[in-house]
Amino acid sequence: MKNKITEFTLEPLHNPKFIHSYLAKYKQNDTQKSWEVVEAHNSVAILIYHTQKDSFILVKQFRPAVYNSNKNGMTLELCAGIVDKNLSLQEIAQEEIEEECGYRVPLANISKITSFYTSVGFAGSNQVLYYAQVDESMKVSEGGGIDGELIEVVQIPTAEAKEFIYNENIAKSTGLMFAFLWWFDR
Repeated sequence: MKNKITEFTLEPLHNPKFIHSYLAKYKQNDTQKSWEVVEAHNSVAILIYHTQKDSFILVKQFRPAVYNSNKNGMTLELCAGIVDKNLSLQEIAQEEIEEECGYRVPLANISKITSFYTSVGFAGSNQVLYYAQVDESMKVSEGGGIDGELIEVVQIPTAEAKEFIYNENIAKSTGLMFAFLWWFDR
């Protein structure tokens, strides 16, 4: 995926769509404190295993927050999406698998692993992690996202997944690393 980023700037946020920032003020053990907090949507993420290829299906995409840290911004992640629709979490997971990765998976084939909080130091959003198996008979498109998303579908063979977890040269989310460890531990 060719990705050329230019004219990157950070500006104050006006009328945000997905997050809100606040200054939390509170007393802790009779001491007045404050902390900067970001309120963000909860989300779902899906570990997708391709049974015929013995590989995981991931997404590669540009993340401005990561770019601000490493001047590259490309990350490898689980297929995921925010909870912003009047659908069940499992239905949102199903929709994201098809939009981002191109596989139509029956709801019965999407199972919950667990949930956890992300970015606990400043956001504390809840993410529900699911697992789904796919094969080529479920492929309905090339994926890539919707509404201008630039998502590349990537396959990581299970034989390379443990090494991938510890490769610090690849930007990846903690949710992805946790999902891989769950896979090997189950």
